[in-house]
Amino acid sequence: MGFWKNLFNREDHGVQVSPNYKMVTTLGNNFFSWNGKVYESDIVRSAIEVKANAIGKAVAKHIRAGAADSFTENPDVYIKFLLTDPNPIMTGQMLQEKLITQLELNNNAFAYVQQDANGFPNAIWPITPNSVEALQNAKGTLFLRFYLRSGQIYTFPYSQIIHLRKDFNENDIFGESNGNTLAPLMEIVNTTDQGIVSAIKSSGVIRWLLKYQQSLRPEDVKKNTEEFVANYLASTDGGIGAAGIDSSVDAVQIHPDDYVPNEKQMEATTERIYSIFHISKPIIQASYTENQWISYYESQIEPFLRQMSEQWTRVLFNRRQRSFGNSIVFESNDLSYASMQTKLQLVQFVDRAIMSPNEVRGYFNLPPVAGGDELLLRKDTGTANDPLKGGEENDESTES
Repeated sequence: MGFWKNLFNREDHGVQVSPNYKMVTTLGNNFFSWNGKVYESDIVRSAIEVKANAIGKAVAKHIRAGAADSFTENPDVYIKFLLTDPNPIMTGQMLQEKLITQLELNNNAFAYVQQDANGFPNAIWPITPNSVEALQNAKGTLFLRFYLRSGQIYTFPYSQIIHLRKDFNENDIFGESNGNTLAPLMEIVNTTDQGIVSAIKSSGVIRWLLKYQQSLRPEDVKKNTEEFVANYLASTDGGIGAAGIDSSVDAVQIHPDDYVPNEKQMEATTERIYSIFHISKPIIQASYTENQWISYYESQIEPFLRQMSEQWTRVLFNRRQRSFGNSIVFESNDLSYASMQTKLQLVQFVDRAIMSPNEVRGYFNLPPVAGGDELLLRKDTGTANDPLKGGEENDESTES
């Protein structure tokens, strides 16, 4: 994009090149039979879309924790707007969905945090590179050099890069690619799909096979075949549903089912791909039960929300700011997908000061009300060590 030229320079900061990491999207035609474009697969896209949508719904908030367990929500206006409008062309939800999509495709996702003249962050730009190199200068400062699809090359300090990763194993900086794991499975899917297409085309062209018991000239074979079609296949009226031929010809009907690949094999391959993305068929098709969604949320959504919170906090605040309790949290919940029965049970948490009325209303997609953020507590309850409750009162009532 052209705005990259205006926003960033090409300074190399005197860095030394270390081994590079290539993204899945650049492995090229020789690596995947589908030209390396994993996202073009309907199976992969459906598996990624669910997670991206769920994490995109999370709300980013700036929290400043104070003394005595007190905290302030969104105390700095510039951070609040940075989280809701990270850059001029996308919202916070769009940024989160784009980064998670890149993370699922490549096991790495990057975003550059732009700073103003005073060193305050004023924009967050997702980066979709062809490849990335980890660099280090003489002072030991880490940089990342990004090779964009347009051919442009940019080098940024790692301290200004939001870096999400998964399958973090052998490489010290980058997550390991899914390419080698997905390649054989996608080859099976691609071959199966091509087989189905070929079978449909063949079944629409050849319906009968005529076997002649004697040798005929090519023109006679063609003539006899055309006569068979004209007499028994091309007729639209007057047919009796039967054909008569002599003993010199065997007419064999071709069934399309004979060429359809094994359905169980296709399902098994699809399930293996779903397993790589840690997702199940009910989640993808939105036919899940409450417990199925909660299990998926806790295993696949919550860990990445925590990683996002830590990465946003690391890049947006320096150590001094973090020491004063500044952090970024991504709030989301799995109860929004709960059944009505489960949601109704939340009402009992309101009068026990566990949840506020507005928090419960949010689960019912109802707007907040005035005074609804204040915690409520039933008057017939108290702490266990409160002398005015429990034992002493019971003793006095017994004596009277």
